[in-house]
Amino acid sequence: MLYIRKNIFLLAFILVANFFFAQTQTTEPKPKKKLIQLSGVVVESDSLKPLPFTSIIIKGTTHGTVSDYYGFFTLVAQPGDEIDFVSVAYKEASYLIPDTLTSTNYSIIQVMRKDTFELPEATVYPWPSKDEFKRAFLKLDVPHNDYDRAQKNMADADMRELAKGISMDAQGNYSYAMQQRYTKLYYAGQYPPNNLLNPIAWAKFIKSWKDGKLKRQ
Repeated sequence: MLYIRKNIFLLAFILVANFFFAQTQTTEPKPKKKLIQLSGVVVESDSLKPLPFTSIIIKGTTHGTVSDYYGFFTLVAQPGDEIDFVSVAYKEASYLIPDTLTSTNYSIIQVMRKDTFELPEATVYPWPSKDEFKRAFLKLDVPHNDYDRAQKNMADADMRELAKGISMDAQGNYSYAMQQRYTKLYYAGQYPPNNLLNPIAWAKFIKSWKDGKLKRQ
């Protein structure tokens, strides 16, 4: 009886060992995930200029990168990943990496389109309320005819203030340069006149001084 029990125990042990051995042999090792180096440039759709500092994120993960000043970026991803591109004032874009890639390096050019927001119109008035605007409007001294309005707009003091900030145009610069050149050619080979000893110039200077025209404005 003891001999039969030992044989049964030995047979059961052999069957269990064969079962686990068969399971170990038939179980295939899991394939390693393929990684690729995804690189590229982010550009604007209108000018095709590089778009710097664009956020590039692998969708569904926390992995990503940011494009540099020249719009270039690079990151490690897997075939089949969806890449999201986000930048302020541009519409979000995405790119799906093909799952049929055979190379470990892949390059793309991602185009970003501008996103325009139209804000409601805002009108700014210099008066806090309509009543103050009404009072200011009624007190406004408006010239009665075109001549009075022209005289007011062409006041000497106002024109002098405007002239201080206006430079010569192309024609004025050309005339000034030509005048300086003609003056230089006119006195070529000789000394230019010196009004320090010119009695007429001194007479004009003294008259202007007495008339008060040399006062500081």
